[in-house]
Amino acid sequence: MPLKIHAIPSVGTPRFSKHFRLLAGAVIALLPLLASTARSMLPSKIKSHHPVLLVAHRGESYLAPENTLASFNLAWAGQVPAIEFDCFLTADNRIIVSHDGNTKRTSGVDRVIAESSSQELRKLDVGRWKGEAFAGEKMPFIEEVLATIPERGIAFCEVKCGPEILPFLQEAIGRSGKRSRITIISFKLDVCAGAKRLMPDLPVYLLKAPDKDPKSGASLPYDDSLIQTCLTLDLDGLDLQYEKINRDLVAKSRAAGLRLIAWTCDDVDIARQLVADGVDAITTNRAAWLAGQLGLK
Repeated sequence: MPLKIHAIPSVGTPRFSKHFRLLAGAVIALLPLLASTARSMLPSKIKSHHPVLLVAHRGESYLAPENTLASFNLAWAGQVPAIEFDCFLTADNRIIVSHDGNTKRTSGVDRVIAESSSQELRKLDVGRWKGEAFAGEKMPFIEEVLATIPERGIAFCEVKCGPEILPFLQEAIGRSGKRSRITIISFKLDVCAGAKRLMPDLPVYLLKAPDKDPKSGASLPYDDSLIQTCLTLDLDGLDLQYEKINRDLVAKSRAAGLRLIAWTCDDVDIARQLVADGVDAITTNRAAWLAGQLGLK
């Protein structure tokens, strides 16, 4: 049976009280044993019927310049259900969309976004590096990106700077008319906590890269304390690097009332395994293509 695309709702998602969520965190230690027992009762090849959401990472960034209107519109045109974009606050308090805090990589011009006005940043060409067909693409304002979201589309807004952006982000989201379609994500705990306090109705997810072994430099498994951190801050989910996600971690997250997103996977076989493990969403640079490979179209 083909997998089904499912949008993670921004509102209406079943919510647990904070006391219940904290209690759930206290029993998470029991889940590895339960998961191991459950696995022994399942066939070796399991197909998940849990709906999964594919998220276009910085838009359809494999084909178009990342974090541009061209990239986002290409994702929507390809029937991709969700996009992810990154944002910074400029020197004149405008929110501009960019992954890097410096414009050198995508424009060839060395500008620090936090120290530059939106007017000078908008003069930069951030499309030509991807090909002449994209020459002239500008760094979009967040308002322009939110305006592209279709009726059933979902947008994951990654805050790359600090909590100083949050009042301006709240204002932009409020004016967009797309509030129910937006989720906030960040690697920064103070941003996540501040976003949840300021906009409690919006889903907020903690992004986290795996820690490194200090001797070997190898990536370590995710620690269960991440789940407790989310519960303490009343966050809604985790957004984790796909290589360190497994069925046990998914089960623990779900038992705590949290959703789990995997980033950033462009491999079909790995994506199939993530779906089987039960992740809620997969962020990918090739969303439309991966949907076809997974039978989501």
